[in-house]
Amino acid sequence: MNVKDVVLIGGGLSGIMAASILKRNGIENFIILEKSKSVGGRLATRRIGEGKADHGAQFFTVRSKELQDEVEKWLQAGWIKKWFGHPYPRYTSTDGMNTLTKKLAQHLPTKLNSQVLHVREKRDGPLEIEFHDGDRINAKHVIITPPAPQAFELIDSEFDKKQLNQISFAPSLVGLFTLEKESAIPSPGHLDEQLPDGVERIVDHQKKGISKTVTISVYMTGIWAEKHYEESDQSILEKIKAIVEQYTGPNNSLVHCQLKRWKYAEAKEVFHSPYIELGERGKIIVCGDAFLRENDEAGRTRFESAFLSGISAGERMVDCLKG
Repeated sequence: MNVKDVVLIGGGLSGIMAASILKRNGIENFIILEKSKSVGGRLATRRIGEGKADHGAQFFTVRSKELQDEVEKWLQAGWIKKWFGHPYPRYTSTDGMNTLTKKLAQHLPTKLNSQVLHVREKRDGPLEIEFHDGDRINAKHVIITPPAPQAFELIDSEFDKKQLNQISFAPSLVGLFTLEKESAIPSPGHLDEQLPDGVERIVDHQKKGISKTVTISVYMTGIWAEKHYEESDQSILEKIKAIVEQYTGPNNSLVHCQLKRWKYAEAKEVFHSPYIELGERGKIIVCGDAFLRENDEAGRTRFESAFLSGISAGERMVDCLKG
């Protein structure tokens, strides 16, 4: 029976960073399982005709030395740029946020389109990971990185997983629009102040520098999203269009529109530890952007919290395998 040392479930930033730590420490018998057709998770970019739009995280800030050290390398490689902001610069990918994660994961063993159904403990044996199509693989250890409610559903009831119920999430609704002419959003293409009720931020991706055509993302607040989440896409898009008409510019036609739903967008309740360990000596480690280090200054989910959580989980797994 082929048994992996580690199976990482979820190819978002936390999973990629945890896998990178394993590889950096000479551990090779692992694989990342990602349910989508691309790694990235909420570092998501979508093509719309000739245009392109980030519809998850738009940028990230840096407070830790660990992330700053990586950022310097990414800047030198041309993967990211400073977009706006002082004293904390907002960094963004030069070609869409999803491209950054693809570059970070390019040398890591990854299996896409692989949706996990259950993680079970086998008596006197390895963990069993079952896929939705009925296939199975086995592992000594598992790192689980999807949002806590999804992680809870994956893990066998033999494990004490009640801590995961402490973490709750607000949804997000993002309207994606392509325009015929330039938008009324000023450079550098980002607004998050003095916006209409219900709107969290608006981004013009042509002015951001990643889209050939005028594409904008409109992020609604968690409260607005919770209120309207069960409505149809068409109904939600009509409401968003009416709210943001002033930002599209006069006599500007909408060429195309889409809606992106994030059921678990931002944690309303976070966990003040970079990971949760279930079972004996790191058998299952759960991490992600809602798992904050004890000294976290921002106190909320974000790119950096996902990055640091993944590093901490990876380092703990190295200790478990080599200890």
